[in-house]
Amino acid sequence: MTLLHLEQALLDGKIVSDVAVLVENGVIVSATPGMARKRGAVRIKGLTLPGMPNLHSHAFQRGMAGLGERRGASDDSFWTWREVMYRFLDRLNPDDVAALAAQAYAEMLEAGFTGVCEFHYLHHDIDGRPYGDLAAMAGAIAQAAGETGIGLTLLPVFYRHGGFGGQAPGHGQRRFICDPELFQRLVAESRKVLAGLDGAVLGIAPHSLRAVGREDLDLAVSLAGGGPVHLHIAEQEKEVADCLAWSGQRPVEWLLGELPVDARWCLIHATHLSPAERDGIAASGAVAGLCPVTEANLGDGIFDGVAFAAGGGHFGVGTDSNVQIGVAAELRQLEYSQRLRDRRRARLAPVDGSVGVALYRAALAGGAMASGRAVAAIAAGCRADLVTINTDHPALVGRSGETLLDSAIFAARELPVREVRVGGKLMVERGQHVHAVAIRQRFASVMRRVLA
Repeated sequence: MTLLHLEQALLDGKIVSDVAVLVENGVIVSATPGMARKRGAVRIKGLTLPGMPNLHSHAFQRGMAGLGERRGASDDSFWTWREVMYRFLDRLNPDDVAALAAQAYAEMLEAGFTGVCEFHYLHHDIDGRPYGDLAAMAGAIAQAAGETGIGLTLLPVFYRHGGFGGQAPGHGQRRFICDPELFQRLVAESRKVLAGLDGAVLGIAPHSLRAVGREDLDLAVSLAGGGPVHLHIAEQEKEVADCLAWSGQRPVEWLLGELPVDARWCLIHATHLSPAERDGIAASGAVAGLCPVTEANLGDGIFDGVAFAAGGGHFGVGTDSNVQIGVAAELRQLEYSQRLRDRRRARLAPVDGSVGVALYRAALAGGAMASGRAVAAIAAGCRADLVTINTDHPALVGRSGETLLDSAIFAARELPVREVRVGGKLMVERGQHVHAVAIRQRFASVMRRVLA
């Protein structure tokens, strides 16, 4: 057992002082505020928060951040950016992916994310044939998670078609494609890969309605068992138009009518919704997986967060393309998008409530649901995933109470992380990952070769 003494902490939505936290085997046994520091307790100075789950990541894309920022002859969009992504991933082997993922995961931890839902679709060799070890790429992701210490929810992606109605996949998609039999084997091998990784969770991700058919969705849900189910949906206006042409219905409308969507589901992006679809997601209990920085970078659009939250909807945040990695960046972009649309301030906070605390708590709860990991609070039974921010930072100095978290999100360049524990184990110290130097050296070596 380890006894921690938190100078300040976010407990039950309030910032309280002198919290004694007892941890056993990576899990919180008790968290008691107003306690004097006991002899032998590890003193943690600053404000400690439950670690934020990152509910959507494509880790290898950290290596291509910035490569798509060049205007083409036609209007640029997600679809033109996707061609850049296809060209980049054509060069990657499992060792490369392990190095890129380790860099992304170390940065996530340094930024305040303590868990990641890896939406993993890069399965096969460069020529599109399965590796002899079918789960070689899944093993690379698990290796990176093990090295960095981040909590992993691995989501093997079922990607069968190139578009709605069973269209043939394009050349750029060859490394993703599985038929049902191959995908079932891939899931079984991925489960084995996670067996030795503490606290890891296996879920399933049918890629999107354009990439799988109706029977494929049934198979994917059955393979998930009790684990989470993640799905890209309604990210782009073209996707909505294509779905209407194929089915006569909008994507979320079709999904909610065809499958028993519930709290195990995470609908990624869900940007372009009718009011009925928006309210349908909220009523289902599913999590809206928002990636505000990537959605802004790709020009996707703005999620209707104000009405969704007012209807009791659950949401979390993810870093998706990993063009930037930051808890504060995602939460700030989400709130600012609502302000720009509505031309009003404090859109995602209750009346007379802190925007920072409301955003953080909502994203924390939704992220915990989407990850399938007990990480939603500093409380008994939850994993000891703890992020401590530096209250002596210039953006926070002199502040107290909820204003500390407001200032950390909205006034600092990035969340001023001092240290991070995952399952009680110290992984970030003085703002830097404990293995940062070696991880960055390997990342740099891969990038110099891949981009040569």
